[in-house]
Amino acid sequence: MKKYVIVALVASVIISCSQQKENVQELKFDYPKTAKGEVSDNYFGIEVSDPYRWLENDTSIETKNWVTEQNKVTFAYLNEIPFKEKIKNRLTEIINYPKQSAPFKKGDMYFYYKNTGLQNQSLLYATDDYTKEGTVLLDPNSFSDDGTVALSSMDISKNGKYIAYSISRGGSDWKEIYVKNIETGEMEEDHLEWVKFSGISWHKDGFYYSGYDAPKKGTELSTKNEFHKLYFHKLGTPQTEDIIVMENKELPLRMFYGSTTDDENYLIIYEENVGSRGAKIYYVDLSTEDKKAIALTDNFDFEYGILANYDNKLIFQTNINAPKSKLISIDLTDISQENWKDIIPESEYVMKSVSYVNNKFIVKYMKDAHNILQVFSLDGKLINDIKMPTICSVGGFSGNKDEKIGFYTISSFIFPSTVYKYDFETQKSEIIFKPEVDFDDTQYETKQIFFASKDGTKIPMFIVHKKEIELDGNHPTLLYGYGGFNVSITPSFSASRLIWLENNGVVAIATLRGGGEYGQDWHEAGMRLNKQNVFDDFIAAGEYLISEKYTASSKLTIQGGSNGGLLVGAVTNQRPDLMAVSLPAVGVMDMLRYQHFTIGWNWVTDYGSSEDSTQFDNLFGISPIHNITADKNYPAVLVTTADHDDRVVPAHSFKYISTLQEHYKGNNPVMIRIGVDAGHGAGKPISKTIEEYADLWSFAFYNMGVVPVYE
Repeated sequence: MKKYVIVALVASVIISCSQQKENVQELKFDYPKTAKGEVSDNYFGIEVSDPYRWLENDTSIETKNWVTEQNKVTFAYLNEIPFKEKIKNRLTEIINYPKQSAPFKKGDMYFYYKNTGLQNQSLLYATDDYTKEGTVLLDPNSFSDDGTVALSSMDISKNGKYIAYSISRGGSDWKEIYVKNIETGEMEEDHLEWVKFSGISWHKDGFYYSGYDAPKKGTELSTKNEFHKLYFHKLGTPQTEDIIVMENKELPLRMFYGSTTDDENYLIIYEENVGSRGAKIYYVDLSTEDKKAIALTDNFDFEYGILANYDNKLIFQTNINAPKSKLISIDLTDISQENWKDIIPESEYVMKSVSYVNNKFIVKYMKDAHNILQVFSLDGKLINDIKMPTICSVGGFSGNKDEKIGFYTISSFIFPSTVYKYDFETQKSEIIFKPEVDFDDTQYETKQIFFASKDGTKIPMFIVHKKEIELDGNHPTLLYGYGGFNVSITPSFSASRLIWLENNGVVAIATLRGGGEYGQDWHEAGMRLNKQNVFDDFIAAGEYLISEKYTASSKLTIQGGSNGGLLVGAVTNQRPDLMAVSLPAVGVMDMLRYQHFTIGWNWVTDYGSSEDSTQFDNLFGISPIHNITADKNYPAVLVTTADHDDRVVPAHSFKYISTLQEHYKGNNPVMIRIGVDAGHGAGKPISKTIEEYADLWSFAFYNMGVVPVYE
């Protein structure tokens, strides 16, 4: 096994590294000249200029030329970093390990995903015995030459005969659905387009899915998504004959999703309203001829998720009157809310998910940003805990309601997803798949600390490093955060981050407000007018790492993506002295206009809207693009985005880096790396992942003055 260390930099090495860095940085001053337009908007009497709005037109020849010229500068810089190829080679070695999901059963067959190591996309296998190797059912790598077509979602019919699956091209949120006959291996003629924000849910000879009308040609990746619909597609018929199950012709921002129960007796419909925190839910008795949708709720204030149905009852997980969530039953003979029954009431821990296996409820709870599993009877009595080997994340819990075994995965910061089988009779777990990685995890440790944010709130943070490191303030440190949309950041394995650990570095994951780690109250503490709390938490995390001598500002890199890209952009503006390197990825950088693109309007719940005077003041004060000034010494910045990102459109990053390059007059590189045939992140081929992280870590190490040395 290869070992990586950071060696002490003697004077001659410092001079050599300094000369190399100076030579590379000569390229940084030759940024493309970005044209400026005379565009502005008036917000409540305040005139806000937007000179780079032309970059919002992602299909124009001018924008495409700008992308080409920016990438030329960035890759010329990155390719001159002397150790980049060594980091890429080591990343390839680490990532080249077998990966496998927990199996799940449909009909008489088990299904699971597997990747031998460096396959761009994982393959779907089928077997009649989970202890034996299956046969390939779907190989997404055959969908394209370069792995840029990914399997997105799928559902298998109750009888196990058909699989309906969606694919994404180039990382786009737009999906296409195909159907394959599992028994014969033949593809059916069904092909559905313009599917978006959708599941697939079978009912007898067809399935439910969601989507939009076809967008105007040339605007597919940027146009505002409106008039979402829930459809039913009958197998063997053209998409033009699909039945619209639910839509709203008057309110274009409503969204509709459908999910059938396991026995396919009921359809549950979720209707979302712009700016709402939850969904209105309906049920449809599919055994009736008219299949009428009956409302179970009359507002959009709470979240619901269907879990099971039995004894004429629907079982939901919900946060109604329970900010940390609970399990309830709704008797269909009397659906009035006063008749709803709590099965498992709200706990001190956040209920993240529930599975219905072996006629029991298996509950995954969140305790201080990591998972625990408990088994309950159908009347809500605790039977036993499922013991976890360490601080970890649990990946689902699959199994059938009448079977005696279930499957789940666990992972941590230093070991990858491991598959377990759980026996309900013995109440014991055993490993059925454990990947072997070219990394000695016994040499490293994970600890959780709590630090005080600006307002005194205690914030958790995971810190990972080599055992018994000396706290001398000199360790290269990666600080990562997200903080939004009720998303919980739990221990997860990232092979790419091992580069930091092997080089005597530190990886820190801050559990910021705005996430879901402590329930709805924690989420709301980082929403809308409270958004600054998230940035304060992240800044305090960096200050803690420096004060406790894990690192120094000259050795600190901050990273975050999407909402986390907003976080990194805002913190870079507010405290440019805190870090040496800033890596904002696919970030929401224009907080005044985000709602005008694709699904951005749906983020008003978390961010607020510039169309409201109070919220405008808040957004204008934190928006990364609008708070770049010429009097700050910004750290080295490498923005990453992609040309097919239709979740957070790349215009956010284009306008941000253009503004930064215009105003920043210092010596640090401020650059953008724009991926081609890539999107927001989901489904990215492993080959592109390796290339991107080789660039990111090389850029970070180089601009921290850290030289990884290999034995």
